Amino acid sequence: MDLFSTGKTEFQLPQAELTYFPNFYNLHEANNLFEILKESINWQQDDITLFGKTHLQPRLTSLYANNEKSYSYSNITMQPKIFTKELEDIKNAIEKVAKTEFSTVLLNRYRSGSDSNGWHADNEKELGKNPIIATLSLGAPRYFHFKHRSLKAESHKILLGSGSLLIMGGEMQRYWLHQIPKTKKDIGERINLTFRKIA
Repeated sequence: MDLFSTGKTEFQLPQAELTYFPNFYNLHEANNLFEILKESINWQQDDITLFGKTHLQPRLTSLYANNEKSYSYSNITMQPKIFTKELEDIKNAIEKVAKTEFSTVLLNRYRSGSDSNGWHADNEKELGKNPIIATLSLGAPRYFHFKHRSLKAESHKILLGSGSLLIMGGEMQRYWLHQIPKTKKDIGERINLTFRKIA
């Protein structure tokens, strides 16, 4: 696959490092990856408990890794499956620009605009103090919202297109929250892959 890492944007933000590659994969490559992952990944839908109420998580997920270490968030504990060839190839490509090694990928599948991911930080203890999180988007574009925990003026959003890569680093998971909100627009499916290292 041809890798397009030109045109990256490094955002100047307090207590965070955020880099965006709008065309990490070109549209043809991104579409191919989307179809492969949609069919080959072992998707699941877990129950999630928020504010004392349990309901189905509003998206499908799956966890893959090069080890057997589980990942827990929002009272959900996921056991990883071994990386497929496609996931390994994507991981290797992203590691070159992220300048770090990843052990694990959490995949999210948003079936429509009704699927979402609420405000959160990737700050689970197994990710370490200042984790680097790399998220690759495939399929329908969705807005990624992020806001500082205490600086009200620091609230932003980026439209993540198919084939784009967003790398979060520094102290971002400590001081910032992010989400993929619901939308009433008639949009297609989106898959995103969030690579991280579980110690």
